[in-house]
Amino acid sequence: MNKLDIIIVNWNSGNQLYKCLESIQKTSKSGFVLNKVYVVDNNSRDNSLENIILIDIPLELIRNSTNKGFGAACNQGATKSGADYILFLNPDTMLYNESLVKPLEFLSKKENSSIGVCGIKLVNDNHVIQRSCCTFPTVKHFINRSTGLNHMSPRNFPTYFMTYWNHDENKEVDHVIGAFYLIRSKVFKKLDGFDERFFVYLEDLDLSYRVNNLGYKIMYLADVEAFHKGGGTSEQVKALRLFYSLRSRIRYAFKHFSYLQALTIFFFTMFVEPLSRILLGIFKISLSNISEVLKGYYLLWKDLLIKRRKLE
Repeated sequence: MNKLDIIIVNWNSGNQLYKCLESIQKTSKSGFVLNKVYVVDNNSRDNSLENIILIDIPLELIRNSTNKGFGAACNQGATKSGADYILFLNPDTMLYNESLVKPLEFLSKKENSSIGVCGIKLVNDNHVIQRSCCTFPTVKHFINRSTGLNHMSPRNFPTYFMTYWNHDENKEVDHVIGAFYLIRSKVFKKLDGFDERFFVYLEDLDLSYRVNNLGYKIMYLADVEAFHKGGGTSEQVKALRLFYSLRSRIRYAFKHFSYLQALTIFFFTMFVEPLSRILLGIFKISLSNISEVLKGYYLLWKDLLIKRRKLE
């Protein structure tokens, strides 16, 4: 039977990690072998690791003395993997009975050998479907986000998130988000895993782009579900989350777009977006939102200046 390894990157996820691992214990494992569950902890300071070894699964805990970032921690776990498939799973998810069985059965079929990655339907506390699939972003998508036009008219000014699609049918897509990202091990290793220059955010989209370039397809399955809280532990540090998100966008642009296109995205991200975000905070009468924007951009400018000095 095919073997599966699950890799979970943990950073101060509290009781969510325990519930996630508990759901792995309870989910059906018919037709495959759960080889190992790797929890890679990025120097958590909370109680999230308490009692997890009591859960009856083949668990291995990898502790980092610093926060290495999501992509690097995923790669850490993947280097230990000897399974046929690797599932990257967020700690704020919980599996249902067939969350693993169905996508693994789908990928194991001979006629689906060209499918490299599989995602499933993610639902929240109210069982509302999260519209989580994406197209590969264009310059226009990033500009719509930077100017805030996507908030005014999502239909006329879309981003790369497929919010216009109800996610209620099986569909080949460009990208499924990394909260539940099931990939063939041979594909992941052929691509040398995640690009660790993305500390967090867009590292999964970058991987999907490279999977596509390698000639493999990505499939979203709507007939199987898992719970996903969304937001994750990044809700704790909104300014830091904004910083990493913006920095990853700039890195993605310079990696995958032409130099002129990347400069355009850089300009809108650095000079237009802070104004649109502050205006949105004023509109919402939210001083906390404005404060988080200013803190996030301070971190971004500081990071860019430090990198420039290193090059000089």
